Amino acid sequence: MAATVPFVRPAAKTRRPAEQSSFPDRGIRPASWWLYLVPGLALLTVIIVVPLVWNVYLSFTSYRGIRPPEFIGLENWIELVGDARFWASFGNTIAMIVAMVIIPTSVGLLVAAALFDIIGRRFGGRLASFLRATYYLPQILPVAIAGIVIGWILRPQNGALNTILQSIGLGDLATNWLGHPDTALPSVMAVLVWVQIGYPIVIFMAALQRVDPELYEAAELDGAGWFRRFRAITLGMIRPEIFVVTLTCTIAALKVFGPIFVLTRGGPGSSTLVPAYYAYSEFFQSQQVGYGATIATALTIVVGIVAIVFIRAQAAVERADRGDS
Repeated sequence: MAATVPFVRPAAKTRRPAEQSSFPDRGIRPASWWLYLVPGLALLTVIIVVPLVWNVYLSFTSYRGIRPPEFIGLENWIELVGDARFWASFGNTIAMIVAMVIIPTSVGLLVAAALFDIIGRRFGGRLASFLRATYYLPQILPVAIAGIVIGWILRPQNGALNTILQSIGLGDLATNWLGHPDTALPSVMAVLVWVQIGYPIVIFMAALQRVDPELYEAAELDGAGWFRRFRAITLGMIRPEIFVVTLTCTIAALKVFGPIFVLTRGGPGSSTLVPAYYAYSEFFQSQQVGYGATIATALTIVVGIVAIVFIRAQAAVERADRGDS
C-alpha cells in the first residue's frame, strides 16, 4: 500500500512592488497636463491674440507706419460711421453673401441630394464620387491661377466670352465685364458661385452617407417623389451640416479678399469694394494704418456677431427638435 503524501498548500508568493501591476501609474499630476497645451497656446497667442489686440489698439490711433502711433480716441470710429465708401463696401458684402452663401448652399444641397439619391443609386457610387470631385475642383485652385483664367475669359478685346458671343451673332452683348460698373459686380459674383459651389456639395454628400438608404426606399415604395423625399428626409437628417455650411460660407463672404484683389482691386470706382480689401488699401496703399485697423476691427466685430447668432439659432433648433422647453 502506497504511503499517503499529505497535501501542503504552497506559500503565497509575495510580489515585489514593481511586479504588482503591469499598468503604469495613472496618478499624473494635474500640472503636467498643461505641458501639452503650451505649444498650441503659444501659437494662438503669437498668431491670433497679439495681432488682434494690437489691431484694436491701432484703431484708436493715428498711425502711418513710420512714427509711433498717436492716440486719438474715437476719431477713426467717428470717421468710419460717416464713410460712404465703407458703407458701400458693406453693401457689396450683401452681394458676396448671395454669391457665396445663398446660391451655393441652395444649389449644392439639391445637387448633393441628386447625386446621392439618383445618380448614386442608378449609376453607382463611382460616378457620383467623380462628379463630386469635379464640382470641388475650383476649391483647390490657387486664387491667383483662377484669377488669371477668369481674366482671360472676361478680357474685353479678345476674351473667350466676348469671342463666343460674337461668333454666335450676339456681339452687341460683348462688353468690358470687369471694367464696367454695371457688370463688374455680377461678373465677380458669377466667379464666386463657380468657386464656392463645390464646398457645400462635398459636405452635404458626406452627411448623406450616414442616412439609412432604407428610408429612401420605404418612402419611394409609399409613392413619395424625389422632391418629397428631399424635403421629408434629406433636409431633416443633414440639418446640422446645413448650419455649418451656412455659417462658414457667411464668414468667408464677409471677409472675402483674394478674388477681389486678383480680379478688380475693388473697382471700377467702388462697385466691387469689400471691407477686407478696403482695410488692405488703407493699410498699404493710403498708409492710413490706424484707419485700416478700424475697418478690420469693425469687420471682426461683425463676424463675431454673425457667428454667435448662427450658433444660438442652431442650438434653438436642436432644442426644439428634442422637445426641450
